[in-house]
Amino acid sequence: MIRFSDLRLKEVICVRDGGRFGYVGDLEFDPDSGRVAAVVIPGRLRLFGLLGREPETRIPWERVTRFGEDTVLVDSPAEWFEDDEKRRPLT
Repeated sequence: MIRFSDLRLKEVICVRDGGRFGYVGDLEFDPDSGRVAAVVIPGRLRLFGLLGREPETRIPWERVTRFGEDTVLVDSPAEWFEDDEKRRPLT
């Protein structure tokens, strides 16, 4: 079993291309079933936070494939983020 406090320390990475989404910021729940519906990753700060944040990224729970020691691996279709500048390649 994994706790939310443990998830917040993990970086979300796409298994298809190694793109990095960021760190888990929140979880979204389905009020009818009480189950986790999505992982929410806060947007990056714009101009050191003076101009707010970029939009958050929401990844459906069904796309989470594995929890590692430091990462959460997700499988996202390529068309989801083809033009998305939020992801950064692993270096």
